[in-house]
Amino acid sequence: MKLSYQLPKRFSLLKSFSITYLLFAFLVRFVLYVLAFSYVDFSLLNLVETFVIGLFFDLGSLSYIIALYALYLLLMPTKFHGSRFDKILTKFAYGFFLFFLTFSFLAEIPFWDEYQRRFNFIAVDYLLYTYEVIENIHQSFPLPLLIGVIVIITFISIKITKKKGKYLQTFKAKDTFVSKLIPAIFIFLVLAVFHFKIKNTQAEIFTTISENELAKNGIYSFFAAYQSNELNYHDFYSSTNSTQAIKTIRNLVKAPNDSLLNNTIYRFVKNEGIEQKPNVIFIGLESVSASFLQRFGNEKKLLPAIDSLAKKSILFTNLYATGTRTIRGLEAISLSVPPTPGRSIVKRPNNQNLFTIGKIFEQKGYTRTFFYGGDGHFDNLTNYFSFNGFDIVDRKKPHRIAEKIPTKRTRIEDDEVTFENAWAVCDADLYNKLLKTADEQFKTGVPFFNFIMTSSNHKPYTYPDGVIDIPSGTNRTGALKYSNKAFADFFAKAKTKPWFANTIFVIVSDHCAYSAGRTEINVKNHHIPAFIFNVKDEMPAEINKLSSQIDVFPTLFGYLNWSYKTNLFGKDINKMQPKDERAFIGNHRKVGLLKPTKLLILETQKKHRYYKYDVVKNELTETKTDAVFLKETISYYQTAYELFKNGGLKVKE
Repeated sequence: MKLSYQLPKRFSLLKSFSITYLLFAFLVRFVLYVLAFSYVDFSLLNLVETFVIGLFFDLGSLSYIIALYALYLLLMPTKFHGSRFDKILTKFAYGFFLFFLTFSFLAEIPFWDEYQRRFNFIAVDYLLYTYEVIENIHQSFPLPLLIGVIVIITFISIKITKKKGKYLQTFKAKDTFVSKLIPAIFIFLVLAVFHFKIKNTQAEIFTTISENELAKNGIYSFFAAYQSNELNYHDFYSSTNSTQAIKTIRNLVKAPNDSLLNNTIYRFVKNEGIEQKPNVIFIGLESVSASFLQRFGNEKKLLPAIDSLAKKSILFTNLYATGTRTIRGLEAISLSVPPTPGRSIVKRPNNQNLFTIGKIFEQKGYTRTFFYGGDGHFDNLTNYFSFNGFDIVDRKKPHRIAEKIPTKRTRIEDDEVTFENAWAVCDADLYNKLLKTADEQFKTGVPFFNFIMTSSNHKPYTYPDGVIDIPSGTNRTGALKYSNKAFADFFAKAKTKPWFANTIFVIVSDHCAYSAGRTEINVKNHHIPAFIFNVKDEMPAEINKLSSQIDVFPTLFGYLNWSYKTNLFGKDINKMQPKDERAFIGNHRKVGLLKPTKLLILETQKKHRYYKYDVVKNELTETKTDAVFLKETISYYQTAYELFKNGGLKVKE
């Protein structure tokens, strides 16, 4: 007896879409294979394997796309097949997804031409930083022509589908629920297998990178990259022998009195003098550029309270942010590490039990608390700080109250909030929560380290009405003035507290205001304010050495005469010789090492650019590469990447 199965007519359009998708995927893979032919290890067997594995991943990617529609087809009662709602929804969805897929497939070709890879974390960055995408497309392609080609391909595909009667079959079908169940279950099973069992890296069975990439599916790779949150340093950046790289960095991070404790950067820092153990409060200033301060030439008096306190402090006049986002700044300050490729370590998997500045405070007997005015679930802040030893104070959402973390979590309650927007409570409310918590901590007699990240100087620039002379939500100038007012009020209140005299305040911006989303690195747009206030027996001073966010807390530990074991890349700025001065700067894919008169930038495709830098004019002049400087730059970034990946930044037992 011959068995046969006929797909329900209700699934005719879904079948047509699936065949179109697989055909497009095959054609794109073929085009990419031709473009990469000189880089593949060609053989007939390899060719067949590449396309067979590719088809396997294409089917998996397709299952994600069609699963929801398959569920719709399954659950829609027969009597509603071909109804007005059914026709409108189906035709819109079919056209939309054809347009989207056509765009995605066409986008893979120039992406491959530039990076020789399927979609990866760079593509994720393109999605997250829309300015870069729009500018790049605008400068590279005539937009009307590009959109026109996509529309034409979509239109032709729809016409062919209509001509074959797939729409008619779908809407006229009288299939029962049972008959529709078999194809739906098959699609759901494929989806489940790929979601729970298949990893993108399983396509990598070849000896060449190009063949491994060709066997993948671009859309599937995109979401895999989004989930993994990283860019493989060795695939995209110039590299050197790992042993030599770590040897170079060991010599660079070690101060004269330090003792290296193993074959990485783990070392014992020796400082002379009696150790001091004051309370320490770190205030992260959201999006405050150095250029906003009067000290650095701004005549608008936007931040008079911050300017005034900086004059009474140890001010670092030549200090630079490592990146262009808050999580990159928090990474640099808390972990004291150069920026690694891809997303900040704050959002990466396996970022628990790292050797942060909190571990040094723990060595000295401090409590550690992270304060944030929004829900710390955002940008993975709660997990990062709590799984690295910090208690959490934030505006956690009620439905997340039951979430389990290894440390104490306290909510900023409704009656403690006078104003909040989509991001967070206003700075004044956050500062008030800090004051209240510090009062409670002081009663215990245990020194505290409180790490606070402000939020008000951020779009939509909203804050309580009537506090300053610019209406809420107007512009950044208003947000800066409000942030300054909240800062001033906080210190006025703090000075009345019994713990104030024995508390040091570290104030550093997370990044500049106008540095995100651009293609090229603008050095000036990484220059940030940073100062330490209320250090015992230290007069106000300005330190002009070129330095980085990663150096702030090692410098504080020097002022406190602390001797400690450390796994941090940062150095005590006061111990830096002229040859030691440097800063790390990057913007998503490009990372650079800055010295007083030069800058070297590492780019994807294992390229680099070397510039002479005029700090007065903020001008870069490309010139012949300095081989020694190139080696140093590569060593810093390669070692930071490898230590994180290999667990070298974890706490040492």
